Amino acid sequence: MSNSEFIHSGDAKKAQVQTMFDGIAKRYDFLNHFLSLGIDLYWRRQAVKALLLEDDNLLLDVATGTGDLGLTALKTARIQVIGLDYSFNMLELAKHKIEARHLSESFELVQGDAESLPFQDDTFDALSIGYGIRNVGTISAALSEFYRVLKPGGRVSILEFAEPQGWFFGRLYRFYFDHILPKLAGMMSSKAAYSYLPESVRHFPDRGDFKDLLSSEGFRQVEHRDLTFGVTTIYRGVK
Repeated sequence: MSNSEFIHSGDAKKAQVQTMFDGIAKRYDFLNHFLSLGIDLYWRRQAVKALLLEDDNLLLDVATGTGDLGLTALKTARIQVIGLDYSFNMLELAKHKIEARHLSESFELVQGDAESLPFQDDTFDALSIGYGIRNVGTISAALSEFYRVLKPGGRVSILEFAEPQGWFFGRLYRFYFDHILPKLAGMMSSKAAYSYLPESVRHFPDRGDFKDLLSSEGFRQVEHRDLTFGVTTIYRGVK
């Protein structure tokens, strides 16, 4: 799959992403840790910290993948987690990880679409999504659903890749993302999936525009925090 064949909006994008993640599921965790030099673990901890979780909270982890962010959240308080993902193969891996940790009573999995969440209004105390908002068909539709299912006062934490703003590190990052990362991933998994990654980051709104999208859906106290020289960003808002 060449770069020109990637789709960046609409239902066709969701189908493309689902197929892509089903295909790389078995190597996903290893590649995340390997290609980020393990820093992704720190990024997820910071995204969870931004949620200010308390005992008895109910957390929805959208695009849960293999469950890493939800599992991190379970370490911070006595909460319940529902993890939702579009990819069946990812959820199967998450299920095995949850069962191995004897956490099935605390972490439920649901296959579903971020743009049409199968939950009632005002259900969750907190909502997280790690590296998944780039992959939805329509960002505003997903954010509208996030707002709908959160309780008043509920918190959202969105972890997503970003373009570093410094000149030197920005150039180094783009070289790694565009040339090194797809080749390394291609040796162990799917080069296409990891060629899609930098292209999808470039198509994602910049920090200011994304915060405006959150605000336009009704979120308040919208803020962002860059991590690791701006390679990744946490966006936070309150309903």
